[in-house]
Amino acid sequence: MPETQTRSPRLQHASSPDAVAGVQQIMKAIYAGGVPQETLELVHMRASQINGCNACIASGIKNAERIGLAGERLLTLPAWRESVLYDDAERAALGLAEAMTRLADHPDVVTEEIWADAAEQFDERALSALVSMIALTNFFNRVNTTLKVQPGSWE
Repeated sequence: MPETQTRSPRLQHASSPDAVAGVQQIMKAIYAGGVPQETLELVHMRASQINGCNACIASGIKNAERIGLAGERLLTLPAWRESVLYDDAERAALGLAEAMTRLADHPDVVTEEIWADAAEQFDERALSALVSMIALTNFFNRVNTTLKVQPGSWE
């Protein structure tokens, strides 16, 4: 029988006030970028699902509940391509999120087609916010999984 891995955090006080202030500024810019909050939460959740970040998925569920994002949309997110619950803009954002999150899978994963789909739905300001949200989510996924951050430990 395999040995059970403990999930205690590796650092007790991993954040610094300067880092938190910097992230808050980035988040402020992202949310001012013109992308609907539901779309931002969907890309955050999808990237976190792909990366297996327990803390970010739990945070995403709480944020989704807070803004009224339907649970059914979260449950069908891994099958967004086949689901009728997502509009064209959300599909473009989710395609970009998956491509950006899976950069290691193959070169040029963010294809011209994926970028064109997103650019058709979002202006440059919104695209910048969307790319920033996906990148920041991937950053948090890597930090949280490395440090074994547990859901709710930031509250």
